[in-house]
Amino acid sequence: MPKLISELLPVIEHTVVIYLFLMIALRVAGRHQIGQLSVIDLVVLILLGSAVETAMVNGDTSLAAGLVCSATLLLLNRLAAWIVHRIAPLNREINGDPITLVNQGRFVEENLRRVGLTHEDILQALRARGIADVSEAKYAIMEVNGSITVIPRHAKVHRSSRTPKETT
Repeated sequence: MPKLISELLPVIEHTVVIYLFLMIALRVAGRHQIGQLSVIDLVVLILLGSAVETAMVNGDTSLAAGLVCSATLLLLNRLAAWIVHRIAPLNREINGDPITLVNQGRFVEENLRRVGLTHEDILQALRARGIADVSEAKYAIMEVNGSITVIPRHAKVHRSSRTPKETT
């Protein structure tokens, strides 16, 4: 049994390193809701899984290595969620803040570039909410989960203590 543990320890180590790397890399790459992923985004995610699989299991394709790798990923994900939930600055760093994409009927170009969205992406989100033109929107805000909240021009807005970033 100790030999099995010593053989599987590199699987745990590699899985932890790759998990942390991907968490950082995907955060830097931007945020999208799963429904907003382009074909290119989806292909990259699939290829990432394939690209890191062998490294995570340290070349060991046994059932034990696969199970240890899977268990490590699940535990890391649970631990990361627990830590991020309890440490507000870390939560903000990992998940980000809401970002204003449309302000008073006008696109906020800098923020659109920052999140990698086009005018057409925003217009599509507006149309999905029954708004035909950007001038009819008071705000369109990308939430931390990647969804886009649209507030029509005629709607009353109640400010909270945590308002979305207009520019950065």
